Amino acid sequence: MIRAAVAGACGRMGNAIIETIASTDGIELAVAFERPDHPMIGQEVTQPGSIRVTIVPGLGSAPGEVEVVIDFTTPEGSLQNLEACAEKGIPAVIGTTGMSNEQLEALQMFSQRTPTVFSPNMSLGVNLLFKLASLAAATLGDDYDPEIIEAHHRMKKDAPSGTALRLAEIVADALCRDLSEKAVFSRHGLIGERPKDEIGIQTIRGGDIVGEHTLILAGSGERIELTHRAHSRVNFARGAVRAALWIIGKDPGLYTMADVLGIK
Repeated sequence: MIRAAVAGACGRMGNAIIETIASTDGIELAVAFERPDHPMIGQEVTQPGSIRVTIVPGLGSAPGEVEVVIDFTTPEGSLQNLEACAEKGIPAVIGTTGMSNEQLEALQMFSQRTPTVFSPNMSLGVNLLFKLASLAAATLGDDYDPEIIEAHHRMKKDAPSGTALRLAEIVADALCRDLSEKAVFSRHGLIGERPKDEIGIQTIRGGDIVGEHTLILAGSGERIELTHRAHSRVNFARGAVRAALWIIGKDPGLYTMADVLGIK
């Protein structure tokens, strides 16, 4: 039985991950932790079967042996937790979005000391979308204009979503374009004709939308749309738990969900 620790245990994703662990064979919740000033520190997480785990302030105060950490928190919190994992040699699964280039470099550095799965979206369907997007963009080439539209709930803090940015990176790579030069994040006013090599990334925020991502490849006389709609955060939690089971025994390094699913 794999003993897992869940960071940000009281958040929306933390709750979903804990519920998924409880219903998955081969893994159990050993530790639930939050930031040191969280009001739920010292309270208990009750799981099916009346298993009780007390919420502790950070991985460093976690009792007992932990074999994998699952983290969907903040860029700063995830890096702090990954550093602790690297020091202890504990594998990590990180689904946090909104990291800067400097934070991504730090993540890469820590992952060289402990196996780490990092993905802006742990959904199995979204990672299949990534694969299909690469194939479609490479096949259709420059004659089709790529546009990405993403929609999330009004509480989401970063924009565009990490998933949309990853989708844009995949399309840019398939078309041999530099995303930093060709990405367009908004349009307003008299903008003139669309340049042939643009990659549009547009954001919608509102209500309780869990997550929607669409890649449009618009050509002359036709267009192709690849869409993923998340109905529940359970999809992300299932992917994270699957990654946690997969990473046990792997060599140190940075892995993606494509590695987990065997579709890289």
